[in-house]
Amino acid sequence: MTQGALAGVRVLDIATFVAAPFCGTIMAEFGAEVIKIEQPGEGDSLRRFGTMTDTGDSLVWLSEARNKKSVTLDLRTAEGADLFRQLVAKSDVVLENFRPGTMEKWGLGYAELAKINPRLVMLQVSAYGQTGPLSNKPGFARIAHAFSGLAYLAGEPGRPPVVPGSTSLADYMSGLFGTVGVLIALRHVDRTGEGQAIDVGLYESIFRVLDELAPAYERFGYQRERMGPDTINVVPHSHYETRDGSWVALACSNERMWGRLCRAMGKPELVKDPRYASTPKRNEHRADVNAIVAQWVRSLNVDDVLAACEENEAPVSKLLSISDIFANEQYRERGNLHTLDDPRAGRLVVPAPVPRMSRTPSDVRTAGPALGESNQEYLGDLLGLDAGRLADLKNRNII
Repeated sequence: MTQGALAGVRVLDIATFVAAPFCGTIMAEFGAEVIKIEQPGEGDSLRRFGTMTDTGDSLVWLSEARNKKSVTLDLRTAEGADLFRQLVAKSDVVLENFRPGTMEKWGLGYAELAKINPRLVMLQVSAYGQTGPLSNKPGFARIAHAFSGLAYLAGEPGRPPVVPGSTSLADYMSGLFGTVGVLIALRHVDRTGEGQAIDVGLYESIFRVLDELAPAYERFGYQRERMGPDTINVVPHSHYETRDGSWVALACSNERMWGRLCRAMGKPELVKDPRYASTPKRNEHRADVNAIVAQWVRSLNVDDVLAACEENEAPVSKLLSISDIFANEQYRERGNLHTLDDPRAGRLVVPAPVPRMSRTPSDVRTAGPALGESNQEYLGDLLGLDAGRLADLKNRNII
């Protein structure tokens, strides 16, 4: 692919780490021109987060800064801020995740930038959002997991809460919601010519996806507690260990699925047992249902459990490790593991872009860029700075 659906959209990514930058990554995968503005000499801290490579940058950076261009610019200096304003005049979107008020302190708040470019869309991601009593407090994804209510639910009953899968989940979720906001705002720009600011708090992106947690508390006063691998309201809907030490996930969310599992277990009579005949009844007898299923799963090797469930169309999956994923036919057929041959990093395997589009597919052209490798392209060619000016700015650590 030479041109994506977002070709012609220029994005200035001045954010750090993952949350707001992930919006830029998604947009770059679908053709947007994303310029990563980084601090001279050090760059984004994501370059040093995770497993390091011989490029001097981490695998996280090489994967998550894919398709971006790197330009160095110190926005805290008058000259750096002025060059940034010149770039804003020629761009469509700005992504930032500084503490609220930081951009305004530099004279680069949305109100000021909109005077330069009224069509500008700015995504602002922060720990607690731009308003409220905690708006100036620092925070990262782990803090967002705690504040959103997610971490409270993660783990076994009566035991310490655990990390809900990934310490960066809130960052990625906020980047996704941020992308939705940017695309909505760009659609509004197309219709009216008016840009706008988008405000996302890290905790909000997690709280938004916690299903019935809020309405159940407000209406019934029900406070959900940790349930380990179990799921509220339905059973069996959990993880169960097989005879050979693997784990499988089973999800019976209605009577039809329960019937299929009963047939897979060779216990069709359970369907008519009044104790298990409906979802509410099975919830009342959760321990008994889980014991029945766990005993059956524990009597078989994982392949036999999968075969029995698949034969009866009961929803099941082995809990896959990354080595399982690399060997999995579905991942291979869908192209979920994208192999990239990058001039700087060599061969890399990274998660493929999502979603798949029938007419405007994504593209992964490059891994995360070297620091400042596109200074000439954007500060020289686009803004018209000559070689002498660029050299002077570099000597004074402004770029």
